[in-house]
Amino acid sequence: MTNIPETGRTPRVQIRLIVLQILVLSLLLTLGGRLWYLQIRNGDEYAKEASGNHVQQVVTPAVRGSILDARGVPIADNETRLVVSASRTDLMKMDDDGKAVLAKLAGVLGMKPKEVEEKVRLCDAKTPQPCWNGSPYQPIPITDEATPKQALQIRERSEDFPGITAEPTAVRRYAGPGGSNTAQVLGYLSPVTDAEIEKAKDTDSPYLRSDQVGRSGLERTYDKELRGKAGVTRYEVDNLGRVIGRADSDKAESGSNVVTSIDARVQAVAEYELNEAMKAARKEHDRNTGTNYKADSGAVVVLEAKTGRVVAMASNPTYDPNAWVGGISGKDYAKLTGKKSNYPLLNRAIQGQAAPGSIFKVVSTSAAVRAGYPFNGSYPCTSSYSIGGQVFKNFESENYGSISLGRALEVSCDTVFYGLAHKEWKKDGGLRGNKDTQDWFYKTAHQFGLGKETGIDLPNEVSGRVPDRQWKQRFWKANKDSWCKSGKKDGDYVQKLNYENCLEGNLMRAGDAVNYSIGQGDTLVTPIQMASIYAAISNGGTLHVPEVGKAVVSADGKQISEIKPKSNGRLPFSRQTRNHIDQALAGVATRGTAAWRFQNWPQKKIPMHAKTGTAEVYGKQTTSWFATYTKDYAIVMTISQGGTGSGASGPAVRKIYDAMYGLDSNGKQNLKKALLPKPQTALPKIGSDGSIDAPEVKPYKPQKPVPPEQQQLAGALPANAYGRRD
Repeated sequence: MTNIPETGRTPRVQIRLIVLQILVLSLLLTLGGRLWYLQIRNGDEYAKEASGNHVQQVVTPAVRGSILDARGVPIADNETRLVVSASRTDLMKMDDDGKAVLAKLAGVLGMKPKEVEEKVRLCDAKTPQPCWNGSPYQPIPITDEATPKQALQIRERSEDFPGITAEPTAVRRYAGPGGSNTAQVLGYLSPVTDAEIEKAKDTDSPYLRSDQVGRSGLERTYDKELRGKAGVTRYEVDNLGRVIGRADSDKAESGSNVVTSIDARVQAVAEYELNEAMKAARKEHDRNTGTNYKADSGAVVVLEAKTGRVVAMASNPTYDPNAWVGGISGKDYAKLTGKKSNYPLLNRAIQGQAAPGSIFKVVSTSAAVRAGYPFNGSYPCTSSYSIGGQVFKNFESENYGSISLGRALEVSCDTVFYGLAHKEWKKDGGLRGNKDTQDWFYKTAHQFGLGKETGIDLPNEVSGRVPDRQWKQRFWKANKDSWCKSGKKDGDYVQKLNYENCLEGNLMRAGDAVNYSIGQGDTLVTPIQMASIYAAISNGGTLHVPEVGKAVVSADGKQISEIKPKSNGRLPFSRQTRNHIDQALAGVATRGTAAWRFQNWPQKKIPMHAKTGTAEVYGKQTTSWFATYTKDYAIVMTISQGGTGSGASGPAVRKIYDAMYGLDSNGKQNLKKALLPKPQTALPKIGSDGSIDAPEVKPYKPQKPVPPEQQQLAGALPANAYGRRD
């Protein structure tokens, strides 16, 4: 046997051993590095994820807080209903996307299959309402009006209704105490969207998929306070999903209650009288058009004069906010948003803009005094005022001779203000203006709070418009191309107007200035702006931020965050000028254009101040305005295409005051019948269990109308005076 020397194979074996050792060492290093990465560097993160894999969360939605009126009466709260919901996630796992299950469900609920399918489809740019705009992973409510029998059927036959639940749930209720509606002030809710969840996840108030979110009105403004905090119960489970223990849990915290300055009784009166005034206007003949007035929309605002708090705010047309609860139907959605709906979702008290007509003259009067014209000076109230070849007429060519500014307010003499505005226009440089132009009439309007939002605690307020020289320039730049294309020198009225605007639409014409002085032309205001101004005149000159919210009170009543009145500055007049205007507005109610609407008013006990306004709108019928105040309240009403101020809005405003002060048709006061003779100052008491001892709200019963022959005032126009300018 031949012996092979060891030296012949040793190098090869050694090499193999070295390679093997290197491989083993590399594997050990890799494994060690990975273990270090998992356990040391990212240990906390992976431990948290691993823990989460064995914890299941059960969310208990928070009870949304109530919205209360000033006396503690709930105007938005919650009630328990049987809600039938569908899990879209479960339905999508089925071969037919759950259509068979939804068809069965429709049969049980007495609905059409198409209605149920529309409820669970997701909203997008191409999908019309009804559809689901919330998270697709959240149970989608089909109805919140299920009967116990229907709910029992679904629960007992759960194998026939996979993904369907029927549970008692707290849902929003808009109670409408005393027949009040308060729709545009309260707003409505709809489900939170995935985008909103993502946006709020790192804030101090994140959303859960089950949350309902305020979309308008107080529900939106105070959503964070009302929403509360959902409870989360965490259960430890094993790999098979069996509960093996309970982890830390967070209790649900009910939302806070929002106390408002709204008085549900006055709100009911305001809504009723606004609606009645609009119905009455539609029966009256417009001699300018030869048809009856359309009275297609309107608004009324009642403010506390000393604080600016909102006592009542009504907008017409209106809607039932309960239509949104549980998901709105396609039919209801069309009624609220369709072209024929006249857009009842709009709160015309803060979003309706119109020329103010003669109620604007308190601004022009203040401007004239600031420009150096004495309040008690003598100014010609002629039947007309001419500028070049253009004639600006007074109402029905009335001529009162030489009168003071106070008397001009009382009889609403246009030509007095035409003359003053024209003089100031000349001083300021006419068409193009001077470098040192004062523009008192425009500057004063801005200082009265016009041309900007009041800051009311309701969303989407609009600013109105003060058509000063700066606005004219901006507006001309934005519209010049369109005007130049459509304008014709010898065309119809609109084409001629566009032709003129193309050439000199950026210039302040004399006609612009005089029309502006009586609240016409391009001037736009909102009812809340004018109510704030008249409240400020009442209280001595302080403009307040109008507010609906009065306090935020925790569910147990222990924590109260009062919302104090805030100032928006002071009106730009002296105490003497304010007193002069105050006396003149009292004269409007006793011997001026509103006197026939305030017969038998207890003027010595409750001094009334008023200003009527009738604004002309191109292509439409006139807008009715009626602005008033006492020492306690300011009330402003407007009706679009409603006729004159005193004719259309005047009677309704008088009836609101009568109800608040407890006055009968003869002006006698009965405090037992008075709804709110003085503003409510104290907050309602909320018990430790969240209970509220709210007083009863009885439906409003209007007084019987006074016969026309008893309404007539010596020297005043008859009751049927819709043709009056003011």
